[in-house]
Amino acid sequence: MWPYIMTTVWFEMAPDWACEVLSPATARTDRILKLPRYAAAGIAHCWLIDPEVRTLEAFANQDGHWLLLGTWGGDDEANIDPFAAVPLSLAGLWVD
Repeated sequence: MWPYIMTTVWFEMAPDWACEVLSPATARTDRILKLPRYAAAGIAHCWLIDPEVRTLEAFANQDGHWLLLGTWGGDDEANIDPFAAVPLSLAGLWVD
């Protein structure tokens, strides 16, 4: 057992990447509430995956605002920041 309870935050940092899987119940919240908060927090990249329409939207944070890098869909294969070195097959994201 720990001899004490930590009450001090040693460091704070935003993740480099966030990903939201949209659903009809959460899509509005994810887009309108979360995305601006993620940008303000300094998250560098964000993906929105919509399994219903089978799309992936990728954004990059530029000075606290999101820049759309692109939209991919269906069975596309793409190299998307921040993981552009690794090809991603979108077909593996969808459940038939």
